[in-house]
Amino acid sequence: MIMNSLRGGIACVLFVLGCVTASTAPAADRDKLLSEPGVYGTFVAFRIDADWGKLDHPTRIAHLTVLKGVVEQYREKLAIDTYLLRGLSEHADLLVRVHATELKDTQQFLVDLQASPFGKHLTTVVVFHGLTKKANYVPGFPDNLKNDLKAASESGPYAIVIPIRKDADWWALPQEKRAAMMQEHTEAALPYHKTVKRKLYHATGLEDFDFITYFETAKLDEFQSLILSLNKVKEARHNRRFGNPTLVGTVRSLDQLIEVLAQ
Repeated sequence: MIMNSLRGGIACVLFVLGCVTASTAPAADRDKLLSEPGVYGTFVAFRIDADWGKLDHPTRIAHLTVLKGVVEQYREKLAIDTYLLRGLSEHADLLVRVHATELKDTQQFLVDLQASPFGKHLTTVVVFHGLTKKANYVPGFPDNLKNDLKAASESGPYAIVIPIRKDADWWALPQEKRAAMMQEHTEAALPYHKTVKRKLYHATGLEDFDFITYFETAKLDEFQSLILSLNKVKEARHNRRFGNPTLVGTVRSLDQLIEVLAQ
């Protein structure tokens, strides 16, 4: 009986959420925001307080309906992705990734999110900001390497976020020496290019880190092999900080995430 009630409640919230979605304005050009340079990427990890689990089911459904509305009203400007960290990361329960052409739009979204009834049960654990840029080193790579990099990478259910900070010596190196090291780095990563999707954000000046690296994969064993391979190249010696925290979770649509939170 309890399970039937739960399923009925989840079906109800998803019906209401669908109605909210249908009335929203046209979404932003997601593909453009995820692929072009000059876009701000923000990662925010949240922990859910113990009081959330004490709320009765109808109240949780009502709060999550408002959450859905807050997210949907910003789809016109932002590309918003959600992830479940609970069970895979000790740091937080959920992660939100936002892409925007203006960081102030992301700020307003997060302010409204945290002001919502569900948001009042959230504690911010980590915030990362970065900016996408054109590839600095790839144009100078050999043609065969550039062609290999054009192959599509597979998305997967697992997402990993690793912040990186370089040492001062890295930035003091001449451009050609850094380029040579990054070519070695790329060649070491190439065997995993098809099974591990990667995206880089430049964070210097926006964060205490220099880069935020984002990965998606269906094969965590190959992701681990990728990291072990990259740890062996010369460029890795200039990593003053790698991870700490490293966030591991699963890619979930907002409706999928809400279904988990409604339980």
